[in-house]
Amino acid sequence: MDELIKVGMADLNVCLPPKGLTTLGLGSCVGIILYDPITKVSGLAHIMLPDSTKIKNNSNIAKFADTAVDKMIDDMCLLGAKRNRLIGKLAGGAQMFSFNSASDLMRVGERNIIAAREKLKDLGIRIISEDTGNNYGRTIEFNPETGELSIRTIGKPIIII
Repeated sequence: MDELIKVGMADLNVCLPPKGLTTLGLGSCVGIILYDPITKVSGLAHIMLPDSTKIKNNSNIAKFADTAVDKMIDDMCLLGAKRNRLIGKLAGGAQMFSFNSASDLMRVGERNIIAAREKLKDLGIRIISEDTGNNYGRTIEFNPETGELSIRTIGKPIIII
């Protein structure tokens, strides 16, 4: 890869090789990677929340699983990707803090994972690999040339999925 495009929190971007995509500090957020293995067009969304319909201030579509995926696919198609060839990878969705409450509001990571899986399933996009859940943050880097997602976590070996 010649250059890594940084995707911030509640942000998304798409690219073609030789560029790649990265996002830092996925805690309860989920990194949704979509990839067309033929054209190598790739997209990464760093989503913070599962559902835009539950929030009043929902103008940032990259913040939510339900809206970020649609926008990312549209942007990828403009670069030559085909919807029917897209495959997905997921990372993040950790439970970063312990809570005594079983409240749904405290399970943001788990809710983000479920929302990402459901959205991709509804669109017929197969998730080929994921590294989600647990209680630690992740930094990810996607290489469109190889289709590999590199996942770094402090104190753990690098995982390639």
